[in-house]
Amino acid sequence: MKRTSKAAPRFTVHPLTPSRWPALEDLFGPEKGANSGCWCMWPRLTSSDFRAMAKEQRKRSFKSCVAEGPAPGLLLYEDGQAIGWVAVSPRADVIRFEKAKTSALEPESDPAKHFAITCFYVRTGYRKRGLMTDLAKAAIDKAQKKKAAALDVCPIETDKPLMWGEGFVGIASVFRELGFAEVARRSPRRPLMRLSFDRRAR
Repeated sequence: MKRTSKAAPRFTVHPLTPSRWPALEDLFGPEKGANSGCWCMWPRLTSSDFRAMAKEQRKRSFKSCVAEGPAPGLLLYEDGQAIGWVAVSPRADVIRFEKAKTSALEPESDPAKHFAITCFYVRTGYRKRGLMTDLAKAAIDKAQKKKAAALDVCPIETDKPLMWGEGFVGIASVFRELGFAEVARRSPRRPLMRLSFDRRAR
């Protein structure tokens, strides 16, 4: 699946399957583990469980998630190298996103119908190129192909430059441009936004 961008003419996007683990490990940094050794387990664990796990445990746990499937997200490649990551999966797979006040579904909504984008990561040297938009578009494609009725995200709203790492949940302006609508705002800087594929999605 090929993507286009103003900054780079061609990308390829692939689901994170076990055979692509080395590419993710290279992207995150074998020791660093993306942002503060998260290894993308932050949305998949309760706060207490996440804090109780050492960095290496998080790495092993995420590798197990990848091995068991389905793929928990997508890798963006340029010239054969993974340069970006987006975590996208059913809400049921990301307990912190599902239960957190800022991103919880409305009582009348059906979590079985919703996918969620929970994390972005871009390789050093490739940032500020608009790759979040390319990654978000790939996540939209995945959710549609998996027959999701809607795709949710709880990005950060900002009117000033962010410190690196703050925007890992996504930037609200990116999702507005992609047609996501704000459905709730329980925190001043964290709107819950949704792209509906099915008018029956609640």
